[in-house]
Amino acid sequence: MYVPAAEFAFIGGSSTLSIEIPEDLGLDYVEVLETLKFETPFGTSPQFKLLAVKSREGIRRVLACRMHGWRRGIKRGDASRQIFWVFKQAGVKRIIAEGGVGAVNHLLNPRDLVIPHDYMDFSMRKDVGLEDRHLLIMRDALCPEMRDKIFSIAQQNWRKGKVFERGIYCNTDGRHFESPAEVNYYKIAGADIIGQSICPEVYLAREIGACYAGIYLVVNYAEGVVTPWQHEELKDIFYAESAAIGKIIFEFLKQLPPVPGCQCAELRKETLLKPVY
Repeated sequence: MYVPAAEFAFIGGSSTLSIEIPEDLGLDYVEVLETLKFETPFGTSPQFKLLAVKSREGIRRVLACRMHGWRRGIKRGDASRQIFWVFKQAGVKRIIAEGGVGAVNHLLNPRDLVIPHDYMDFSMRKDVGLEDRHLLIMRDALCPEMRDKIFSIAQQNWRKGKVFERGIYCNTDGRHFESPAEVNYYKIAGADIIGQSICPEVYLAREIGACYAGIYLVVNYAEGVVTPWQHEELKDIFYAESAAIGKIIFEFLKQLPPVPGCQCAELRKETLLKPVY
């Protein structure tokens, strides 16, 4: 199956779900080239947009999809496999993701932005991969070079709250929110924010040899933290801040150095385990 070549990818989450990306951003340096779906070994993919982003070095081709590929009737693990299979066929080497998260750390407030440097996986989706050829080293799982660049751009452009260049993302299954007891457990474990999307994406990115980073909008206090969250405030954040988050993402895609200066590609090794039949 034909999959167009693209070195960059954007995985949209809940923070940009309320608008059309990139059409509603009004950016003169971004163009939609094609809208595509693909048949993958894991089922029919979500819809992708192939984008052309004009940068100082030339045109950058970006594959973008919405809401992590999650759709009704499709298991989230399968949705993740579908989008990363497409990324692998396209030759994607750098992936930026976004989403809404809850604040576990008491110092965080709604509308703060967090660029996590590490994660903890409390989901049940552990065995989600494309194949079994690689040993995945999860040191620096979130690309340091990409994190530095997205932090710099967010600092310059975000006026609704603080921007944090570090944080530990706790991944749970959802789709429900967590209980106060669970949140307290994750807090004791060291979590700063809580969400449902960084895993298995961080594993799949390493498996295909791509750099991965994310920027996350705090949309509520997690249960038992500071004060009970309000549905109306959550709704207002989702609808009011999408364009600003989207513009930060595309400025990042425009400015990211064309050649990676990180060590991410060296953290995927051939497996030492041989299959037993």
